[in-house]
Amino acid sequence: MKSTLDQIEDIKKNGYTIDFGSTFNYAFENYKKIALYSGLIILIFSVIMAVLAMGLAVTFYGVAAISKDFILNLENHKLSYLEQLLSIGAVSLFAALLAPFGAGFLKMADSADKDEEFNVSTMFTYYKAPYFAQLFIMALIIGLVSNAISAVIESFGIILLGNAISIFISFFTFIAIPLVVFGNLNAVDAIKGSIIVVTKNPLLIFALFITGIIGSVVGIFGCCIGVLFTIVFNTSVTYATYYSIFTEEEQIDVIDSIGQSDLE
Repeated sequence: MKSTLDQIEDIKKNGYTIDFGSTFNYAFENYKKIALYSGLIILIFSVIMAVLAMGLAVTFYGVAAISKDFILNLENHKLSYLEQLLSIGAVSLFAALLAPFGAGFLKMADSADKDEEFNVSTMFTYYKAPYFAQLFIMALIIGLVSNAISAVIESFGIILLGNAISIFISFFTFIAIPLVVFGNLNAVDAIKGSIIVVTKNPLLIFALFITGIIGSVVGIFGCCIGVLFTIVFNTSVTYATYYSIFTEEEQIDVIDSIGQSDLE
């Protein structure tokens, strides 16, 4: 069996094909297995984060921090260049620290796919070596690049373009996390590998990428809290896309090796 890097090299040379319908069905079946449990985890985590954020705000700014006027003034406050740099660094660092937690949903999806038991501890699987360092570095790189570019563009008043750039970067790093946790790649190789895979079949991957996003937010239309139970759909799409690509590559390798053996 070829390594993930070898498979990526083959994809770079020869491309690959996957079927949208089968990949979507794969993702949907996986999502049904993890939707309820993951939704409850997200709900609990959101409440904890909201309480912590409110506590920190009150600690630093006093009780006035929870007032509507304070929030409006904070939103209208124009950041200096130094404050913008600190903000970019802080947001990117926070995202990097949460990256292994987000990857935990992929582990949950993998366990469900293999009919293995999963629980709350599954969410913290990747807060250990060698995964934590690579996920942290990868998320920090992507966060710094994405937030910095968006901040520069938005400083000219082009907010929509800044948001588009962030989505664009997310698209090209669509399968970077599974390449780390399932493909055992380091942060830089995972980012480069994701870009190679996406650029070899951009329209189909974009269709899956957008489907994952739409499926994740659809819960907000029925009941706002419903989004907590649909947001993980994007994880299932990412998981299904990764395995549809790389499982197929492995199957091709096996068929080729059998053919070579028969010839010998």
